[in-house]
Amino acid sequence: MSNQQPFAATPRRKGWPTLVVVLVSLIYAVVVYIGDGNGPHAFIDYDGYYSYDIAHDFLEAPFTGDLDKPAYRFQRILYPLIARLLSLGQPALIPWALIVLSFIAIGLGTWLMEAFLIDLGVSRWYALAYGLYGGQLLGLRTSVNEPLTHMLLVAAMLAWAREKRWLAIIVFGLAGLTKETALIFAVAYVLSAALQQDWRWMFRLGFSVLPWLVLQVVLWAWLGETGFGATESFFWIPLGGWLVAARYNFSAFLLVSLIVVPMSIIPALISIYLSGRSLAKKNYHPFVISLFLNAAFILFLPSPTFVESSAMIRITQGLALSLLLFGALVQSSRVLNYSFLWIFANVLHVKGSGRPFSLRAGR
Repeated sequence: MSNQQPFAATPRRKGWPTLVVVLVSLIYAVVVYIGDGNGPHAFIDYDGYYSYDIAHDFLEAPFTGDLDKPAYRFQRILYPLIARLLSLGQPALIPWALIVLSFIAIGLGTWLMEAFLIDLGVSRWYALAYGLYGGQLLGLRTSVNEPLTHMLLVAAMLAWAREKRWLAIIVFGLAGLTKETALIFAVAYVLSAALQQDWRWMFRLGFSVLPWLVLQVVLWAWLGETGFGATESFFWIPLGGWLVAARYNFSAFLLVSLIVVPMSIIPALISIYLSGRSLAKKNYHPFVISLFLNAAFILFLPSPTFVESSAMIRITQGLALSLLLFGALVQSSRVLNYSFLWIFANVLHVKGSGRPFSLRAGR
């Protein structure tokens, strides 16, 4: 790891990375809107259909037959719920609400990341690695949850770092209602407090998981199942899900591996090494633990996730966020610069499609 000091931030550059991200996102959205010809519905694609269905039908959505796994989809309630509120329940405005919400989340998340990086003593320009990560434009293009999820995560961690701890706990709870994988970060903070024997805040941080748990009880009482119970089974052998994918079609497996290995698997293995080494030195900072947990999460993913590039872009976003903050924490220009490579995941948006490659779909 390089000990070279990351290039310094300067006051006159304040806000420029956010402006770059906003402009790129806006240009991308305009190109998609004009090129697709379906108006705002051009941005309802892939798993974004479920966000739209919930925002449109709300409490009736589980019974329309449009949700493949009603409890699983409904546990990610915050994004479609906010869109429904923004649209005042008007069906014609719901697609626009989803687009605007994703757009705001990308811009605001980048702005918060700028502030976070400055607090950590590195250049705000590394916020581009967050704002232009492939999952952000994928989220904007398809109306999935990730832009809002990660904006809330950055807000929660920044609030914690600035000693606004109860606010952080509340925002962690909201992030968990946007997508369940956000709870990996909340758990990292719980474990960090436990390992540092800060029992009071360990207990208090547990409240960040409470909204998600309450929602699971509600879903079980309402729909007869929890969102957690509808997930794919994880492999207990590291990378077993990726290796088993070869049974579908070996040549296609090799092709999808050209995407998954450099984008997700290699970064996960490197992150396990970096975070493991820090943990061995008794560095129990939440960034270290979140890096370890997000990397380990990828190693045990089920096979259906590994064979879909869009799913891997979304899943890997938590790792990318963790690695960026870890690099800032340890002041490693090598780690920080590596984070920029994830921007190239945007090349997977073939013809604006939210599903550029799926081994299961045979393309």
